[in-house]
Amino acid sequence: MDNRSIGVFDSGLGGLTAVKQIMQELPEENIVYFGDTGRVPYGTRSRETIIKYSKNDVNFLLSENVKVIVIACGTVSSVAISALKEEYDVPIIGVVEATAAAALSASKNGKIGIIGTPGTIKSGSYERLLKEKKPQIKTFARACPLYVPLVENGHFETKVSELVTEEYLEEIREKGVDTLILGCTHYPLLKKTIARYMGDEVTLIDAGAEVARALKAYLDENGLHSAKRDKQQYRYFVSDNVDGFENLGGLFLEKKIDGQVEKIDIEKY
Repeated sequence: MDNRSIGVFDSGLGGLTAVKQIMQELPEENIVYFGDTGRVPYGTRSRETIIKYSKNDVNFLLSENVKVIVIACGTVSSVAISALKEEYDVPIIGVVEATAAAALSASKNGKIGIIGTPGTIKSGSYERLLKEKKPQIKTFARACPLYVPLVENGHFETKVSELVTEEYLEEIREKGVDTLILGCTHYPLLKKTIARYMGDEVTLIDAGAEVARALKAYLDENGLHSAKRDKQQYRYFVSDNVDGFENLGGLFLEKKIDGQVEKIDIEKY
């Protein structure tokens, strides 16, 4: 047993979709979440900047004495996870490996679409892992840079999100994929819009749900489950607007966040 909290970080609000899944999979666990709302998005940054920001995020979570860190960010999981694992002793779990495995299991025709931030798509992390496990697989990737700001501003099912989805996914749909990886934890908030456009025959793979399952498996294997909940079981930290995070974050989690959010200076870490 290990009663310390699970640390989770993302570039902004999107990682809360992973937190929601972790809450469902592991209801006894305590969670510390950091959303880097002052520096969102990460997906358009250089590799060096993404690694720098990620180290700030990990250092902060370590200051909260967490037992494991979940990178609820497709960009960091794709670009910086190797550098982080080399530098830190704490167990670090990213979204890419679990999500790729789920996509391979779901696909029947061997055609998998991948959408993510420019950083994720440029890294080629999903294609590389999918082809390592199944060389004959065909992948079709598309960067979707407008999706994160749309979600961060509450455009889940609007005319704008529909138009952007049509622009981004037309070519992937025409390729006949039967599986689509939502390679950013912001994207599940657009799931209904994406599903309508792609059609019922296409399975959408939610990176947040898959990383929650991977986390549970890790805690099971290593005997690290918590035996008790903290008085304040869930704590949230941001690098910018607290009110905006509370209001919109409640939609991401499908539960209210009242008075549980604290702003920090992430540059200090």
